[in-house]
Amino acid sequence: MALWGGRFTQAADGRFKQFNDSLRFDYRLAEQDIIGSVAWSKALVTVSVLTQDEQQQLEVALNTLLEEVRANPQQILQSDAEDIHSWVEGRLIEKVGALGKKLHTGRSRNDQVATDLKLWCKEQVLLLLSAVRELQRALVDTAEANQDAVMPGYTHLQRAQPVTFAHWCLAYVEMLARDESRLKDTLKRLDVSPLGSGALAGTAYEIDREQLAEWLGFASATRNSLDSVSDRDHALELLSDAAIGMVHLSRFAEDLIFFNTGEANFVELSDRVTSGSSLMPQKKNPDALELIRGKCGRVQGALTGMMMTLKGLPLAYNKDMQEDKEGLFDALDTWLDCLHMSVLVLDGIQVKRPRCQEAAEQGYANATELADYLVAKGIPFREAHHIVGEAVVAAIGQGVALEALTLAQLQQFSPQIEQDVYPILSLQSCLDKRNAKGGVAPQQVASAIAEAKARLSDR
Repeated sequence: MALWGGRFTQAADGRFKQFNDSLRFDYRLAEQDIIGSVAWSKALVTVSVLTQDEQQQLEVALNTLLEEVRANPQQILQSDAEDIHSWVEGRLIEKVGALGKKLHTGRSRNDQVATDLKLWCKEQVLLLLSAVRELQRALVDTAEANQDAVMPGYTHLQRAQPVTFAHWCLAYVEMLARDESRLKDTLKRLDVSPLGSGALAGTAYEIDREQLAEWLGFASATRNSLDSVSDRDHALELLSDAAIGMVHLSRFAEDLIFFNTGEANFVELSDRVTSGSSLMPQKKNPDALELIRGKCGRVQGALTGMMMTLKGLPLAYNKDMQEDKEGLFDALDTWLDCLHMSVLVLDGIQVKRPRCQEAAEQGYANATELADYLVAKGIPFREAHHIVGEAVVAAIGQGVALEALTLAQLQQFSPQIEQDVYPILSLQSCLDKRNAKGGVAPQQVASAIAEAKARLSDR
């Protein structure tokens, strides 16, 4: 049953109906639409549109419909209803007859869909927050198990200074903590109810919208009806959160893809998140990580698409806004799936400590330590930098590490170098010296793990 039609003398063309209808994707808002309808029925009692008995009949029928939807949401797709709102209203009329036709009094699909979408977004934020925390915990657990795994740190994909695998894990904990913070901020701004805004000018019934918002679990009601029905900032913010979060997961995936290569060989991924080749029996491909990296693009596209949809729209509601859902649904589904998959990737990952250590030792990662050593001997840093550069060239020429050069060889570059240089050039010394907050020193890493565990256990 269409929610409109009296103004029209001809039926819609079937091709237009297929183009116009949104039930195939907005059916996901069924629960929210029913919950919003229950609250609206209560509001109609306060303005004498419904009696208490009528409201009770509607609420019982709506709750029965809610149970049916939860048991089998796919049933909705068997209907030819235009959208989820007409489907719910049609099913309600089937259950209670003409009484169901009174429910839409004073309400528009414009404030109805805005309310449904916000309710859905609130639920998604809670799911995403839980998944972001779950991945942080998995990273912290992986860090705790690999505090002694020394590996090269990179800049420009060139070996730079030694770090630990634990320190690498904790870097992503920080990224995810920012994702968590953004989601919480988004939740604060979307936690206002547009219901009661009507089509654009507000409802004609003196409904207490703050009470209505409380019934729906919102913190408050919106302040301007014109803005309320056209506002999709919450969708934009969530898409932005997802886009940034997926960039973080894509970088996480890229790092591990590189660490898993035969050339690096720092980690081995579990068989549960890898696949083989149909031709080459020796292959073990990091497909889970590659898909996480690849799916980042579709989320960025959803954000861009929403921006372009909204950028030129006049107030208030326009049918363009029907385009707000498919990209949002897909982006948040994708982000949630990738968060869960990232946890699975970490479950069973094996860090190859000897190979990591070997790579760290081969990369002249202790060159900065030699420069700092010379500075401590009174040589200006820029001059020390040049001396060490020459020493590195010599070591490369001989195919040995800096610490493998004899004292006589090192003194060719600076007579200030003495026997006490060798302990300083050890990888452990390189790590121990970075003991300021946030550094890679074992003490700092252990402290960061303890802090992260405490923060994550509070929830």
